[in-house]
Amino acid sequence: MKEVTDMVVKLMAASARTSPKAGGKDFLEIVVVTKDDDLRKIADAMKTYAPKSTNEAYWLRDASNIENSQALLLVGLREPNTAGYDCGACGYPTCAEFKKDRQMKDKEMGYSGPHCVMRMIDIGVALSSAAKTASIHNVDNRVQQRVGAAAKAIGLIKAEVAMGIPVSVSGKSIYFDRQAPVKH
Repeated sequence: MKEVTDMVVKLMAASARTSPKAGGKDFLEIVVVTKDDDLRKIADAMKTYAPKSTNEAYWLRDASNIENSQALLLVGLREPNTAGYDCGACGYPTCAEFKKDRQMKDKEMGYSGPHCVMRMIDIGVALSSAAKTASIHNVDNRVQQRVGAAAKAIGLIKAEVAMGIPVSVSGKSIYFDRQAPVKH
């Protein structure tokens, strides 16, 4: 099944690359992860960070998903460019004011920001296109935020913001029958 997931995650990358983007401009970084060692490094980073987060159980749950996945697609915004639409969704009246006045902030295990809403939509459309491709090939998958943050933190993707789609082929989907964390 490893050959199948490796092939499908590459097809997912093609779907993400060719997905529609605001203004027809592509600022996405797309990374295919197929090595078990890289998946383990990401899962380890998630487990290490978990106790420092405000939702440790979710980080641990998602780390377990990554440990049990055969491949992973990462999709992120490589440049913090605006779409130039002056839509105001970022909270500024124009893109020029947003670029001039925004103050980029980083998180230990997260992203820089703020970013243009249209560019965030680009990431969402790319992820949706990639998930559709996995689904067409009957490969289990799930869009996850934490895996992108961890991959960014350990340098597997350089994007400002990144999310991932781990994939798996097994008798039962490991992504949608997950144990809910205990609430304290």
